[in-house]
Amino acid sequence: MTQQDFSSEQLLQHWQQVKQQVATASAAVDREPVTLLAVSKTKPAEMVATLAKAGQSHFGENYLQEAVDKIEAVKDLVADQVDTDIVWHYIGHIQRNKTRDIAQTFDWVHTIERDIIAKRLNNQRPEGLPKLNVLIQVNIDQEESKSGCLPEALDELVNTVKGYDNLCLRGLMIIPSKEGTDAFERTKQLFDEMKQAHPELTHWDTLSMGMSADMTHAIAQGSTMVRVGSAIFGARD
Repeated sequence: MTQQDFSSEQLLQHWQQVKQQVATASAAVDREPVTLLAVSKTKPAEMVATLAKAGQSHFGENYLQEAVDKIEAVKDLVADQVDTDIVWHYIGHIQRNKTRDIAQTFDWVHTIERDIIAKRLNNQRPEGLPKLNVLIQVNIDQEESKSGCLPEALDELVNTVKGYDNLCLRGLMIIPSKEGTDAFERTKQLFDEMKQAHPELTHWDTLSMGMSADMTHAIAQGSTMVRVGSAIFGARD
């Protein structure tokens, strides 16, 4: 199904189904519903606006220029029709020359993997904005094709990032190699180890893992935020 024949009614129906799936998975492990991050990359501003008006507040984008344009367009589309502010998450790979725009535009960044990126985001976060919420991306399966801090280097990076005044280090993000592994379990263990090793991190509360195909398993293993694209928006064109 392409976005041209994906109606607003279908979009809202899919979104409600995903919300229910997240709520059910959370209840099964006796937890509050985790945060649903609607991954809207490659999808038009009109689709984001439809969901925002219905109550979805967190949206994830991978491509910077597309996101910057979309964020401005959504502001115009929703105007005063949305009760709570839209929260924008950058979940794509970060190139060094893109950090200024990311620091100026987003509320969350999920993909910090090295100090130079964290330092630039910190230095380029405009005065007057709240601290930028950041997650460290861990290459949990140590794949050469994927970005992320290696597990053995995580403690050192946490030590560095936690010292930046304009960043609020919230937790970890992963993209596992495939379904059926213990990547979620290993990441939760890392998350807990970092929390114990760094009790001064009072906002260490976010584990971003799980997507459309594996969100239920991720929630069962401790995810606090699932990144869902195709199950809500349909397949990308």
